[in-house]
Amino acid sequence: MAYKEWGDSENPNVLLCVHGLTRVSDDFDALAQELSPIYRVVCPDVVGRGRSSWLSYPKHYVIPQYLSDIVTLLARLNAKTLDWVGTSMGGLIAMELAMLPGNPIRKLVLNDIGPGLNIDALSGICDYIGQELRFPTFEDAEKYIRSISASFGPHTDEEWRKLASDVLRQEDDGQWTRHYDLSLSPAFKKAYLENVQENEALLWAAYDAITCPTLLLRGANSGLILPHVAQAMTQRGPKAKLVELPGIGHAPMLMQPDQIAIVKDFLLG
Repeated sequence: MAYKEWGDSENPNVLLCVHGLTRVSDDFDALAQELSPIYRVVCPDVVGRGRSSWLSYPKHYVIPQYLSDIVTLLARLNAKTLDWVGTSMGGLIAMELAMLPGNPIRKLVLNDIGPGLNIDALSGICDYIGQELRFPTFEDAEKYIRSISASFGPHTDEEWRKLASDVLRQEDDGQWTRHYDLSLSPAFKKAYLENVQENEALLWAAYDAITCPTLLLRGANSGLILPHVAQAMTQRGPKAKLVELPGIGHAPMLMQPDQIAIVKDFLLG
């Protein structure tokens, strides 16, 4: 599992930033640069994405495997305690660790994710993540990334170009494709579109066991975390502090100064 690192490698104040389902560690470049004078910031590419290897057995593209990899990474970093920023899938991985007795998480930021997931939104995600698409030019590929990522909210052309280039790669034939293993799609569908009620109950049980201070960032237009779920998260478990970001859906990308400031203020407050 590849990872990016900022700041002093001897700094005991560790911040782990974990990306969403088909995104990569580069999503946190702006946040990491801002916080690196204070933290040792570590951002992995979860297996099957970006610079990390792909699994030989795609059925293992599930949260327990990701959590095992993260725990191994933490041992490599010799991190006794840490703060965690998790976007979407990265937040689900965090919840599974934060529920355990004696876990190392001091403060937790859940970025547009929680235990009650909208099945319609999950179905929409499943519709496109397994599609094998190739584009003749980077510009064509960037337009596609913009279209499927419109819920990220307003960004400049430069920001969109970065958001696209981070998750695209050029093949030997010159065409462009998305930089993750398409084989992760069946495992995702099995995990979240089967036994929905049972899975949701397990996620709520995990959330209710969390005791560390928790910030829930929610895009005000998010279709994945609905308002009633966000409100319930402020009343249960760690009783998360809720901040909603207008004009944004799933998920805030934490690359703009106002969003970075919200995370920074929570972590350092």
